[in-house]
Amino acid sequence: MDLHILDHRLRVTSISKTGLEQYTHPLIKLIFLRNRTRCKFFSLTETPENYTVVLDEEGFKELQPSEHLQVEGSTWLPLNVVSNGNASSSSQSVGVTKIAKSVIAPLAEQHVSVFMLSTYQTDFILVREKDLSVVVESLVEEFNIFREEGGESVPVHSQDACNGLQRNGREVPHATVHPVLIPENQFCVMSLDPDTLPAIATILIDVLFYSNSPREGASIDQDMECIKFFSFSMIDGYVSLVMDTEAQKQFPTDLLFTSSSGELWRMVRIGGQPLGFDECGIVAQISQPLADSDISAYYISTFSFDHALVSTRKEVSFMIHSKSKRQD
Repeated sequence: MDLHILDHRLRVTSISKTGLEQYTHPLIKLIFLRNRTRCKFFSLTETPENYTVVLDEEGFKELQPSEHLQVEGSTWLPLNVVSNGNASSSSQSVGVTKIAKSVIAPLAEQHVSVFMLSTYQTDFILVREKDLSVVVESLVEEFNIFREEGGESVPVHSQDACNGLQRNGREVPHATVHPVLIPENQFCVMSLDPDTLPAIATILIDVLFYSNSPREGASIDQDMECIKFFSFSMIDGYVSLVMDTEAQKQFPTDLLFTSSSGELWRMVRIGGQPLGFDECGIVAQISQPLADSDISAYYISTFSFDHALVSTRKEVSFMIHSKSKRQD
């Protein structure tokens, strides 16, 4: 398999819900007027707490500093697994399940934090730029590694890693077992032709910016039946949307498309308190048992919490596993 280090330098940010009005214009510009911003990697995810925005340096220029904008201090690089010429998602096991053992577990063992972003098309593993040498050294035996530079794929060899494992080879502490919340919503993972975005512009703006949501700082009840979660990504010209079935009803069915099975997904939300960015092994802790049980899943990290989407066909077995973890 091939591992590509994509030609994007990304920032991970959070916009508070109380400050959304200040950022509505730049966000609309990033979604609908991408030719004017030159932003090629953009992802916006609404959760009950805030909006997580992941975007490249060109897009980041659109977000003016303010008290409502939090910026994680690192620059992140997206990795993408390619097998037989195709991106990592396929017709069988999906998303984080496919890359758990080959990518996520080895990085956790080397104390490398990852930020996951699964989309309809593929899966992106974001790593800090400063950890790149460790990443290469950890994965070079499993993958042919390439770095994209100016549209060309340049091979990366182990000697390019500069003995990164020796610098980062400290003992990894045991990962904290975080509580999980399993809301009742059922979710869809969908896509659309970017040229049809104008046709759903008013609906998308309404869902993202004007729908009713819990107040900023509102606590999340562990018995909450449903949570607000909506994710829009436009990456290198491909659009991906994750929404629950209630939000889906607002969109014209002839424009959004999903897999031929029309599969639905349940969410497992990881974390009782904001997780932060320095703890390692959170994604591995969730993805490893999924991979062992061949359970398809998407995984979306946000500024405060992580979210795994599990196929409704396999949700029972994963929920049993999740509940046992809560009791440990």
